[in-house]
Amino acid sequence: MGIDLGNLEQAVAVQGAVVRVLVLKVHGSAPREAGASMIVWEGGQDGTIGGGTLEWDAAAEAREMLALGPWARKQRDIALGPELGQCCGGRVELLFERYTFAEIAEINRGASGFVRPKTDGVGPEQTPKAQGEAVVEAFSDAALPVYLYGAGHVGRELVRVLPVSDFAITWVDVAEARFPENLFGAVKAVHSNPAAAVSTAPDNAYHFVMTHSHSHDLEICNHVLSRPFGHLGLIGSATKKARFLKRLAELGHDTAWARLQCPIGDRSLGKTPQAIAIGVAHWLMRRKIELREPKGEGLI
Repeated sequence: MGIDLGNLEQAVAVQGAVVRVLVLKVHGSAPREAGASMIVWEGGQDGTIGGGTLEWDAAAEAREMLALGPWARKQRDIALGPELGQCCGGRVELLFERYTFAEIAEINRGASGFVRPKTDGVGPEQTPKAQGEAVVEAFSDAALPVYLYGAGHVGRELVRVLPVSDFAITWVDVAEARFPENLFGAVKAVHSNPAAAVSTAPDNAYHFVMTHSHSHDLEICNHVLSRPFGHLGLIGSATKKARFLKRLAELGHDTAWARLQCPIGDRSLGKTPQAIAIGVAHWLMRRKIELREPKGEGLI
């Protein structure tokens, strides 16, 4: 784990002010381990510190902090059984911190991670941990960039189920009205020609194409295949894939058959938007784990 500065910046960009709730230390049995966190804003949150009464009360307390000033921070030591009636029986120490861009600009990007201004917080051996009177928290692995094209039923479900803390999600559609009124978590919504948005993606981005138009889908696939990318997935069927491969070959992408995943998701789960989204999310989460795992050398 660790602090995901990119995810925090995205949340602030969308919401203006947020409060991050961090599990500093755990004594005995508790819903989550030290280092677990969630980001809370008015009307929503991203992440979890274990659910139940602990999370409900912490989220409410975090929202009360949104109106406070710079570097608003406080700590709580909570006995889960006596204070909240939870069956875990342990204790947790929580750190609440309010963030806007002003606070993010002051974060020390040292090799050891984020060293906060003076606080009484003391963390465990892993992260966060004590360093004098400060709380030091390592930076987490960079979130995997995921570009989603299309704000229809599947796009909405996928944005809803993907953990934003693991993925930097850019959601693209030609019509601004197709986006929900309240975005899910720290998702960056882009209202533009979907194919034009491809040029803004980092070289390791994972692209999932699911617009309302086959012509848009083909244009996006053509642009992605014309530049470096991490993965390209297309919603559809085996028939759609065959037709697209033929058209893409005519556009000069002779090896598109080996670089295009279509259909996306897990067909054994069904073809509903929710089922497709769950299949894609599961695949992405497994892929994220694989990318983090060290590769063996000299192994057969």
